Amino acid sequence: MKMMEGLLRRFVPNYNQTACSQVRRSYGVLSGVTGIVLNLLLFGGKLLAGAASGAISVTADAFNNLSDAASSVVTLVGFRLAGQKADADHPFGHGRMEYLAGLMVSLLILLVGVELGRDSLDQVLHPEMTTLTPLAAVILLLSVAVKLWMGWFNSALAQRVKSEALRATAADSRSDALATAAVLVGLGVSQLTHLPLDGWFGLLVAALILKAGVEAAKATLDPLLGQPPDPEMVREIEQVIVNHPRILAIHDLIVHDYGPGRRMMSVHAEVPADSDFLEVHDIVDHIERELAERFHIEAVIHMDPVQVDDPLVDALRALCTEKARQMHPSMTIHDFRITNGPLGTNLIFDVVVPYEVSLSDEQVRRELSEALEKENPRYHAVISVDRSYVL
Repeated sequence: MKMMEGLLRRFVPNYNQTACSQVRRSYGVLSGVTGIVLNLLLFGGKLLAGAASGAISVTADAFNNLSDAASSVVTLVGFRLAGQKADADHPFGHGRMEYLAGLMVSLLILLVGVELGRDSLDQVLHPEMTTLTPLAAVILLLSVAVKLWMGWFNSALAQRVKSEALRATAADSRSDALATAAVLVGLGVSQLTHLPLDGWFGLLVAALILKAGVEAAKATLDPLLGQPPDPEMVREIEQVIVNHPRILAIHDLIVHDYGPGRRMMSVHAEVPADSDFLEVHDIVDHIERELAERFHIEAVIHMDPVQVDDPLVDALRALCTEKARQMHPSMTIHDFRITNGPLGTNLIFDVVVPYEVSLSDEQVRRELSEALEKENPRYHAVISVDRSYVL
């Protein structure tokens, strides 16, 4: 950790201010430059070792390091582009370029895995004997050590700035260390047994690389496609909001991720219908500022007035809540109100349905309406179905 702190102090000004886009860019530049230098050195060393041993797996591993150097260039460029300020064409900034950089790194990993698998399969079908020279053994051992350090280094950087691109780079480094270790073991076993195992171990290396590529691609695609916010963060946001006076509950919380350090959210806050409008508006403004300071999120809060201290409304709200939870424990209701008429009582509300519930929206409406009508034929449910945006 002391080495990490020393590097950050030297190369990343204000390195503790990880929410700042300029600081994040400096982290990406440090990771990219380190990766380019070390991977080019490993490429040259393994190319020499491959020529000395005659092993296709070593030569393929060398070109894997060359592709890693290219990945580091992509990471570096991605962070520099992500650090650009918002402009007229991109009013939400360029933060998602970091996710795109991570996706490109994962695609390069997959390409290397496919190429290595093809060459290794050819070696299995047309085997040739290999030799593990002392020079090759030393170079491969050093490579394993360097790649393990790079995996730790990039993982530590990713943890500090919450970067999927750096996590992808760290995963790539760890898979490279395993791949090189497998190559070394394969050459050693071949040397002792005189069996042509080079191609088989090359296939094992390819499988490890492809696995790392798939995992890295998923980690960067999820935020690009849109994913639910961290449940712990959702609980903290809810606690912050409902701790303010006049706020009864929240629902329909949506977080939009435009890249690290650039998130926006909207949420509905229930307030008593008899509240003073100016007072509640002032409270909501204060909450939005607090959310920006604590979570670096630009928030928009919509106020939903609800009836309180009305025994009939409270009892019917509790009934609808119970019937929804009987359908699924995670189902909730909000925006509840009633209207009385000569033919019955309209129960008007929204129900939040988790995505794991297989029922269609229409089935939810029908079954919930039927359950309420069984309680009292005069109850007519008017239901809007929302799908949950949080876990």
